[in-house]
Amino acid sequence: MNLHNLRIFTVVAEKMHITEAARELFITQPAVSKAIKSLEGQLNAQLFWRDKRNGLILSDMGKEILILARQMIMIEEKIRQIANRENSLVDCTVKVGALPMASSHLMPSAMSLLKSRYGTVRIQLREGSSNEIKTWVEERAVEIGIVLAPFSSFDWHLLYEDDMVAVLPQDHQLASSEELDMMKHQEELIFCRSGYEGTLSSLLAGRHKGLSSPLIVQTAETLVNMVQHRLGIGIISRISQFALRHDLIIKPVSPPIRQQIGIITQSFDELTPAAKAVHEILTGLSASQL
Repeated sequence: MNLHNLRIFTVVAEKMHITEAARELFITQPAVSKAIKSLEGQLNAQLFWRDKRNGLILSDMGKEILILARQMIMIEEKIRQIANRENSLVDCTVKVGALPMASSHLMPSAMSLLKSRYGTVRIQLREGSSNEIKTWVEERAVEIGIVLAPFSSFDWHLLYEDDMVAVLPQDHQLASSEELDMMKHQEELIFCRSGYEGTLSSLLAGRHKGLSSPLIVQTAETLVNMVQHRLGIGIISRISQFALRHDLIIKPVSPPIRQQIGIITQSFDELTPAAKAVHEILTGLSASQL
């Protein structure tokens, strides 16, 4: 089977668009279409359905083959890296999925160390929520994920623990309070998407009722800006807020929420040499910084 065609198939499946896939691969649209048609002919299977309104739709069989295709490409990459081990992992790429708060806290230092130690080894970073990243690891869209616990059935390594705190303006009526009761003030709360997942699961595990439709934003910067404009009370990880410039008051929350952030993968034993190097750097950074 032609691995080149499999690579094209995985990119088309990720982009769900022939033109965007061609642009990503630096080849022509006809070349992409020809590769997909050739692969479907070899497999005697329909990998995509073509819909005039929705464009490309991955078939059920295509979804199964996509996971295996990614696995085959990863195995090929691992073979190449092992063969090039004597050349200090020349020209390798590691796909990493990470929470935004972990990206801002760990990834700049990790990528800098990786570059200084291994030169041409690159990290292809993809940010998302814990649930999204777990799906990416399961489907082998990334080799390594940095997510919130629970770590499910994956191989995992704990990186660090972080407390959720409240941030509010200095003239807020609760500025003199020792802590913020989240359940009492739940209608005012603003969360980052990734932090909300962990907070909600912690509350439910502690037999507290869930939060009622809080405002959820994508980034910590947006959360801080909204709080500064007095649109609510921000709930954010302590480490994330340290990285932002603001003059907001920081308060512990009740019930207390402590989140575990860790690395997950299908198997640490099966990681490519470059991915093992990334794992080693990340674990080293978490031990030294926290």
